Amino acid sequence: MTAWYRRTGERLLLEVHVQPGASRTAVAGLHDGRLKVRLAARAVDGRANAALVDFIATRLGAAKRGVSIEAGAASRRKRVLVLGATRAPETLLPPAG
Repeated sequence: MTAWYRRTGERLLLEVHVQPGASRTAVAGLHDGRLKVRLAARAVDGRANAALVDFIATRLGAAKRGVSIEAGAASRRKRVLVLGATRAPETLLPPAG
């Protein structure tokens, strides 16, 4: 098990630190034991949460309906549940180097 994600069968739980209002949406690596995701969307009217769900679903090859924010919807620190991911969570990390 890795600190920023846990897999139980088909369930994948991600521990995420979100930075809304960035210049572009991208993974910035790890921050305090969590996956740091910079989002171009601002934290207004749920836009950042919707952008996070879309980004995670796309990157992990899951349907958007299979991605939900389980905890921290109003916080930068979130727990995201992913069902039906076709790619490993490690593919979210930027290449080392």
